[in-house]
Amino acid sequence: MTVGIGRLQVLVAAVLFSTGGAAIKAEAFSGVQVSALRSGIAAAILLVYLRRRLVLSTSLWATAAVYAATLTLFVLATKLTTAANAIFLQSTAPLYVLLLGPVLLRERFQARDVAYLAAVAAGLILCVIGQPPQTTTAPDPARGNTLAVSCGVAWAFTLVGLRYVQRDQSGRSVGLSAVAIGNLIASAAAWPFAWPLPAAGAAEWATIVYLGVCQIALAYLFLTSAIRVLPALEVSLLLLIEPVLNPVWTWMIRDEQPGISTIAGGALVIAATGVKVVYDARVPRANRNPRPQPQVP
Repeated sequence: MTVGIGRLQVLVAAVLFSTGGAAIKAEAFSGVQVSALRSGIAAAILLVYLRRRLVLSTSLWATAAVYAATLTLFVLATKLTTAANAIFLQSTAPLYVLLLGPVLLRERFQARDVAYLAAVAAGLILCVIGQPPQTTTAPDPARGNTLAVSCGVAWAFTLVGLRYVQRDQSGRSVGLSAVAIGNLIASAAAWPFAWPLPAAGAAEWATIVYLGVCQIALAYLFLTSAIRVLPALEVSLLLLIEPVLNPVWTWMIRDEQPGISTIAGGALVIAATGVKVVYDARVPRANRNPRPQPQVP
């Protein structure tokens, strides 16, 4: 596969991920029903795709469990607050990764990370204080924002877990295995609370199927395929399209309008993350001296 095709796959994956906000807000289904169905469909597709290449271990099951919490919290948060708040608050995960790294991964915290932490923390505060009034698509913004912050923490633990299992286990299917098992756990945990299913129309059922097939399963297949030919820096930057487009789709499809403070906070988080990704990639190459400084991988 060429680099050009790899870039296209990441872009497609980012666009598919970004449609989650608008699709999750399908009115006929509750949050737990969306979680049960979306993750169940995605798990079935990914498990069939992996078949004998499925990787299982204690650490991978633990990572998958935290990822399952991330999936569930994101759906519940998106149902209660605006899609912009849900995705921007989840995007603060790198803030918690930096704080968790020294404890869980023995990775040193760098002095230059302080500016990044401050920027992300400021963006988080802007998103929380700028919560919108109650609307049809955001019936409980305060509780939704709380769940979104929890989702960011869970996503941080997921990223740390993925780094741990990929560092200790070989094979390209480790990450995809964690995604498949995580969706299986999320679906199984939600089903007892999802009954009875609603008498939804064909369009809303199609939306739920789309979430499982395209927004999760297909997106991750594209992403894991592209990672084989693209550097992590480029993948990280291309994926920043997701939090940018997520509120746009929700505004266009659901007429949901996030507040100015939320947009400002989200822009700050995205910009700070982009700058850090680029800076961290360039500094190790630039600082080639007799006493190199340790870098956060």
